[in-house]
Amino acid sequence: METTEMTTTILNDLVQINNDRITGYEKAIKELKEEDSDLKALFVDMIRESHDLKMALATEVAAAGESIETGTTNSGKVYRAWMDIKAVFTGHDRKTVLANCEFGEDAAQKAYKMALKDDDLPAHISSLVFDQQQKLKVSHDRIKALRDSQV
Repeated sequence: METTEMTTTILNDLVQINNDRITGYEKAIKELKEEDSDLKALFVDMIRESHDLKMALATEVAAAGESIETGTTNSGKVYRAWMDIKAVFTGHDRKTVLANCEFGEDAAQKAYKMALKDDDLPAHISSLVFDQQQKLKVSHDRIKALRDSQV
């Protein structure tokens, strides 16, 4: 596979991961109770963050003359189905919702780490991906800390 094509494939994979993240947080918002307005605000911020990250990735894909991915990953679909099944058995309490969100954040971290392992990424793309991975790491740690603080 040619470097440009490989680069756009990697970028489109990250677009899909951000699409998964958006869909996951939208689903999490629906699972929240009225008294969880603090989490709703946080999840809206996470959705906005993924839209921004996705836009930066899509800009690079478009600049390379390729089509921008609009779907989600197969693993994201599996993750959301798993969330549905788990919610039936464990309920929609804050800790469960946050644990499910952390699971999704772990998947995003894994995808970004895999993307950064590609030695053929142009320097500016590698820098973009690294910067996004660091932003997502902060979000991951925030979700994890909230989850850990629940009793």
